[in-house]
Amino acid sequence: AYVYALPYEWFEQYGIRRYGFHGTSHRYVSGRCAELMGKPIGELKIISCHMGNGSSIAAIDGGKCVDTSMGFTPLVGLPMGTRCGDLDAGVIQFIMNKYGISIDEMLNKKSGVLALSDGVSSDFRDLDSAAAEGNERAQLALDMFHYWVAKVAGSYAAAMNGVDAIVFTAGVGENSKSSRKAIAEYFGYLGVAIDDEANSKRGEDIMISTPDSKVKVFVIPTNEELVIARDTRD
Repeated sequence: AYVYALPYEWFEQYGIRRYGFHGTSHRYVSGRCAELMGKPIGELKIISCHMGNGSSIAAIDGGKCVDTSMGFTPLVGLPMGTRCGDLDAGVIQFIMNKYGISIDEMLNKKSGVLALSDGVSSDFRDLDSAAAEGNERAQLALDMFHYWVAKVAGSYAAAMNGVDAIVFTAGVGENSKSSRKAIAEYFGYLGVAIDDEANSKRGEDIMISTPDSKVKVFVIPTNEELVIARDTRD
């Protein structure tokens, strides 16, 4: 899952492979999810959606991350606040030849939902407000972000041959009930059903799926500092 379709000696000599990021966040919320479900994490298949200005999704099978949407750098995967996400590498060469601009600055700081919304904002709260006022580009940015989260999470359900729980965390995942609802609506085929009242609540460690939902859906505030402290102690 982490090897690129590039010359293998690049991997051997330079370590060019998919690494992924937000590991402390995914590890914390998946462990907490297992506690809330009252089951050993070794028996669960969990999709963790860390959604914020930087976003990544992880497929966690039996407590081990088996796939994740970020790669060699945090630039790829989902479209983010200012990062473009997955991109045809040919676009980079085309833009470099045409404009002679800094690709690193463009892709890392001037892309993502900021670019797609025509400069409205990289802050999803601002996008929500603009979309509510009828801004079509802000709505497009939100729709695209929701689509990508659902698409990547769905591919991880396939990669693990099933899923027991989906977790939302980080700035958008913890605070945007509309984004959680929009994403969850893609998962009807998995038997996901969202409890709108629970989804409207804010607080720690909430299950927002209905009791009869085949896949449990949680909102779990991440705690990366705690994981770092525990690792330092150990």
